[in-house]
Amino acid sequence: MKAVVFQGANEPLEVQEVDRPECEENGVVVETEACGICRSDWHAWQGDWDWIGLMPTPGLIFGHEPVGRVVEVGDGVERFGEGDLVTNPFNLSDGTCPHCREGRANICEKSVPMGFVPFQQGAFAEEYPVRNADQNLVTVPESVDPAEVAGLGCRFATAFHGIVHRVDVTPGDWVA
Repeated sequence: MKAVVFQGANEPLEVQEVDRPECEENGVVVETEACGICRSDWHAWQGDWDWIGLMPTPGLIFGHEPVGRVVEVGDGVERFGEGDLVTNPFNLSDGTCPHCREGRANICEKSVPMGFVPFQQGAFAEEYPVRNADQNLVTVPESVDPAEVAGLGCRFATAFHGIVHRVDVTPGDWVA
């Protein structure tokens, strides 16, 4: 399959033929319909993530604001099936740590940043894997344009989490 592959900091990304992702027992493989381009992708491409101890290495496939259709389902997945239109968060959580059990999967103790580590490819590819699918996938209504969902990505998830889970906002309050 084709994927956009990171060649090194500040080097042009290249479209290359790569192996199709394998489907884990508790995961799925999704055919990419759309994927946003996040500022985090740009920072990684610039090579300026060393301040968090993560230096992208050549060969990575970025892309963590995806929307697509499930094309393969692992035997341990219960909530999703082939053909489902889905999206998922940037950090793929395990669903078992205390944070996940409290509904704060965004700070999972074992989260995996999609596209920024060699063992979790991103969605700048024809297909991408999602681990712990029952924990990480979100169904997208058929009436919603995948490109519009991909445009929300991190921007929406970050704002939603902040407003719903971190601050005391009530109807009628003004926020910025």
